[in-house]
Amino acid sequence: MPPLSAPAPPPSGRPSPPSPSGAPPAPGRVPARAAVAALASDFAELPYPPRTERQDGPLAWAGYDDARALARGRTGETESVIAGTATVAGETAVLLSFDFRYLGGSLGERTGDRLEAAYTAARERGLPLVSLIATGGSRMQEGMRALHQLQRVAAQSVLNRAAGLPQIAVVTDPTTGGGWATLGAGADVVLALPGAQVGFAGSRVRPPDADPAAYTAEGQLAAGAVDAVVAPDLLPARLGRWLRLLTTPATGAPEPPRALGAASLPATGWDAVHRARAAGRPRAEAYLDSWFDVREPLSGDRCGGADDTVLCGFGLRAGRSIAYAAQTGTPTRPAGYRTAARLIRLADRLSVPVLTLVDTPGAANDAAAERAGAGAAIADVFAAVAAARVPVTSLVIGEGGSGGALALAAPAATWATPDSYFSVIGPEAAAAILKLPHADVPDLAGRLRLRPQDLVELGVVRGVVGGAAG
Repeated sequence: MPPLSAPAPPPSGRPSPPSPSGAPPAPGRVPARAAVAALASDFAELPYPPRTERQDGPLAWAGYDDARALARGRTGETESVIAGTATVAGETAVLLSFDFRYLGGSLGERTGDRLEAAYTAARERGLPLVSLIATGGSRMQEGMRALHQLQRVAAQSVLNRAAGLPQIAVVTDPTTGGGWATLGAGADVVLALPGAQVGFAGSRVRPPDADPAAYTAEGQLAAGAVDAVVAPDLLPARLGRWLRLLTTPATGAPEPPRALGAASLPATGWDAVHRARAAGRPRAEAYLDSWFDVREPLSGDRCGGADDTVLCGFGLRAGRSIAYAAQTGTPTRPAGYRTAARLIRLADRLSVPVLTLVDTPGAANDAAAERAGAGAAIADVFAAVAAARVPVTSLVIGEGGSGGALALAAPAATWATPDSYFSVIGPEAAAAILKLPHADVPDLAGRLRLRPQDLVELGVVRGVVGGAAG
């Protein structure tokens, strides 16, 4: 069988034409069963509910039955999607797989029947749902009866979310229309094949001057709608890891990581500020790499933005899953806060505890951040942390600048490293507000009582963590 990335012939049976750039055809257009075989084993197809239909479908669209008969002959399938249980890298899931060769992978009423059966089977068996998507959208020959299937999918997705079951989408070429707006973009985790066409508007209905890059997997990643673009040969392992991460939560509150930097406490407040701002101080990436055995990133706020200075995702520690949201020492932008809130809510729904690493001089305060909704984004993180039913543990590993840092800090489970500080505001900004000369900044740092040991005395943090040996 062809690999998942191998291009399949178009519905006409003629070879796919080269792209204008001379590149090979986009990946993903393979038979539904070949796509499953490239990723999983032990596929056991689900029974599908019978449906009695009038000739040529609900609209009596002339030639519709003939078109479906041709599609059956071309694909060997009786609909544009198959569904069943399968094993991916040792993890069991319910898999949906679209066949673009069957009427462009379009959604009709019988497609909706199969999708609903898959969601129902996932709930009955307590399994995650994986969708391998290749679709052009709703089936025109069934009119609004076809479009109504999007509401069916949305309703089923809500039921699976309420049951605490994860949903993962693998979007291939193409994933457009209602299939993207429900099964794809509505999933908890969205993985995409390189070069895949991904977007709500298909290629034939976009404005003629539209930027084609916006409708690609890479464009959707940059816009915060896709979590990762994954090469086909890496997809089975990555997908299996995601299934494990989303279904094997750790129990209890995570212990804060050990300090990786300075072991001694700062003598003065200004010393604390200088140490937290030191270029060589360990940052979030080092803490995550040393603490987790393996991890996978979530990317994007699903609102058009991504902020790669906030690292979010799930990782395995001692074989169990813990979610993380980690600032990296730069001003945090609205998309970063919204991504963190998305991460915390997803972890809470899946009963996965959360670790946050606090490290920012403060929220980004430029005009672009304000236009992007900085206040609302920070408020969203405060609300997500406050509402979380799972344990949230926080560690201040560097700068803790005002509300932009506090938003990610657990109210009763925040710790600090010796080379960190936490302050109501940065000392320079405090001097500006109080109309004091810059020479007074070091003294203000002391008066703000922002050192780790001060924070313990004030009851702001639970303690100062020691190093690997302490």
